[in-house]
Amino acid sequence: MIARADGRILLVSGAIPGERVLARVERVAKGVAYAETTDVEEASADRRTAPADPLCGGCLFNHIAYPRQLDIKSQIIADAFARIGRLELPAPVHVASSPEEGYRMRARLHVRGHRLGFFREGTHDLCDARQTRQLLPSTCDALDRLAAALRSLGVEGVRELELAENLDASDRVVYLDSSQASDGPALSRMGTSDGLTGLASAYGVSGRPHVTDRLQLGDASVSLQRHVLAFFQGNRHLLAALVSHVVGLVPAGGALVDLYAGVGLFSVSAAATRGARVTAVEGDRVAAADLAVNAAASGGAVTVVHQAVEAFTASAQPAADTVVVDPPRTGLSREAMEGLLRLNPSRLIYVSCDVATLARDARRIADAGYRIDRADAFDLFPNTPHVETAIVFGRL
Repeated sequence: MIARADGRILLVSGAIPGERVLARVERVAKGVAYAETTDVEEASADRRTAPADPLCGGCLFNHIAYPRQLDIKSQIIADAFARIGRLELPAPVHVASSPEEGYRMRARLHVRGHRLGFFREGTHDLCDARQTRQLLPSTCDALDRLAAALRSLGVEGVRELELAENLDASDRVVYLDSSQASDGPALSRMGTSDGLTGLASAYGVSGRPHVTDRLQLGDASVSLQRHVLAFFQGNRHLLAALVSHVVGLVPAGGALVDLYAGVGLFSVSAAATRGARVTAVEGDRVAAADLAVNAAASGGAVTVVHQAVEAFTASAQPAADTVVVDPPRTGLSREAMEGLLRLNPSRLIYVSCDVATLARDARRIADAGYRIDRADAFDLFPNTPHVETAIVFGRL
């Protein structure tokens, strides 16, 4: 939260807008002071007892009542567009709510001395992932058993692990980021731990390294395979709502280009529900392999291009009614932006998990002759400052 004292801007953790707090400055960088709330002198009506350590990864908003979190995130989006993009949104942004518990299907955990957990904010100190309530209890149980197996088998060199599970948690895979090769028998024994359907590392696989999600979108059923290392939206409670919203913006039967297509979440769904003819572009090798598998079920409606977005848009001819772009947190590179505008779509749907880079890119898109037709948001990251935003641009 932003405060001002003695002419200096302070970013204060543990506070709520409108409160009066006592805060301790922890550090100063580039003229901005970073402070931590030590005492609340005048509390907001929206303050609640934090159910978990607020500084454990993914809990920075834990002290704020959930309806107020949604209101703050709507204001964050509007502020970023006004301040960074110098753009006014057509209406206040509605942020779709999510259950706060058990929402995460993907997570990166750190390993220190056979202990697993998230990092506390700004440190490399481990904190217990279970108390954050982001993961299902059954997921935490499976991770506890895996930690015990690592310890009992004497497996060393594991510093991080990637977790992926599907919507109903019937598939659960872990990837061990290890500096040492695990011997085959040890990997096999860990891979058959209760609660895991697969275990992988750079040195081998036990079980299956993929999970499969089955989405019901209206009358259409969509099945998507994804590798444990492939990017995928992480909130199981809002996944179908996000996909339905985005593909519902695609004109029925039209031509769609999906940039940063991942494993085909929007591409395959748009083909199945809107009858769209889709060109799906993905540069990552792991995600592109899953995309090819998932697109095969579309009956030729989805054409897969395994190529960097910058390379694809540099040579592609304008032929799309609609473009969906869902870039990484850093937003669009200069080359990707130039290529996107070269496609000259009548409708552009930009999905982003970082409102600052979204607002920056929105300014460039507006300068190229587009207007913002609507803005919607989905709280894929409850109890954090982050929010997923979908902006629809139309030609002026």
